[in-house]
Amino acid sequence: MDITDRHSAILEKLKEDGRVKINDLSDELNVSGVTIRKDLKLLEDKKLLFRTHGGASLNNPYMNERTINEKETINVEAKRKIAAEAVKLIGENDSIIIGSGTTVFQLAHILKPKKSLTVITPAVKVTMEICNRPFIEVYQLGGVIRQNSSSVAGSAAEEALKEISSRILFLGVDGIDLDFGFSITNLTEAPLNKKMIESAQIVVVMADSTKFGKRGLGKICSFEQVHYVVTDAGIPPRAEKMLKEKDVEVIIAK
Repeated sequence: MDITDRHSAILEKLKEDGRVKINDLSDELNVSGVTIRKDLKLLEDKKLLFRTHGGASLNNPYMNERTINEKETINVEAKRKIAAEAVKLIGENDSIIIGSGTTVFQLAHILKPKKSLTVITPAVKVTMEICNRPFIEVYQLGGVIRQNSSSVAGSAAEEALKEISSRILFLGVDGIDLDFGFSITNLTEAPLNKKMIESAQIVVVMADSTKFGKRGLGKICSFEQVHYVVTDAGIPPRAEKMLKEKDVEVIIAK
């Protein structure tokens, strides 16, 4: 098989699956991994694909940071449906952490417990949304407030979380990549997200299906650290299968 045939085969595979891996292509096309890497580089130079760790994708896997105001207008209905499913995981007299992001904010928006609920959050918008609601006690983490996310970051919040143990963390992410894990676009907030994960017994990722196949700059956890992913019906079948294989329960909002 010459280079033209290989490139055609790679692009056809990409068209079918949306992504390819170097090892798989090497086996299927009976050439070395070095040859496949060169092929992917040439195809990327022609803007026909995006190289990723160990393979390539049709879509740019790297996310750019958007302000929270921009994010609020994107996939609003899907986020509301995801929140409606996620809220069912909260029990009576529970303690939860709500992270930052517009999807988890939708959870705060509909949160109306009938018995005592403790909410820990770095997100100022979450605190403002729920601080006057009956039965909710809010613990606002302190620190420097980032304008893009209206959420705190830094050592003060991280230190506070060392003294906290909650039952459930509801976590927003910017990217879910099957090779890289769960990530966000801003590195300064990544350490706080990791501390929130350590402080919770159950980790629930709330993310609409557009987040799959994407990567943020900062990885916050692997699949083994997550118990639930709540998403919409647009989740790629391959991603749903892989999550279940890693014992992550997938809840699809409808």
